Amino acid sequence: MILSGKEIYRNLNKKIFIEPFSIRQLNPNSYNLRLHEELLVYEEPVLDMKKPNKTRLITIPGSGLVLEPNRLYLGRTMEYTKTEGFVPMLEGRSSVGRLGLVVHVTAGFGDVGFSGYWTLEMFCVNPVKIYPGVEICQIYYHTIHGEYEPYSSGKYQNNSGIQPSMLYKDFERQG
Repeated sequence: MILSGKEIYRNLNKKIFIEPFSIRQLNPNSYNLRLHEELLVYEEPVLDMKKPNKTRLITIPGSGLVLEPNRLYLGRTMEYTKTEGFVPMLEGRSSVGRLGLVVHVTAGFGDVGFSGYWTLEMFCVNPVKIYPGVEICQIYYHTIHGEYEPYSSGKYQNNSGIQPSMLYKDFERQG
């Protein structure tokens, strides 16, 4: 079951942590998260799953930045979230999607116990101008049934910024 906005608010600072929090961003069954001013772009023409890929940092000016189609941009939320006992999920806002901006290519599913900033995998169909601080996506929460081990030591846990792919670490573990 998905939590209502009122239930999200009731669990705030108990099982759901959002910093900073603004009641204005609370919706009937989700909470809007804002886009941080920094983006990462990959610099290599071919990305290799088995190694770290070189990235370049871009700062979105207050006057906005036009994103180019067919290019992946990694952004992050301004809000730090932590979830205990619920499964956090991330979706783009419909108003953003209607501009042809995909906010997360495949990674909208969070793990119970995740804490950190959400890395956004952004891709646009047409050129679109974005701005820092825009409410770009929404987080919502599912209940979880059955025993579980919370996500506590994964490669993206307790991050402090944008996280490029660390899939290469999976290959390192395989030996």
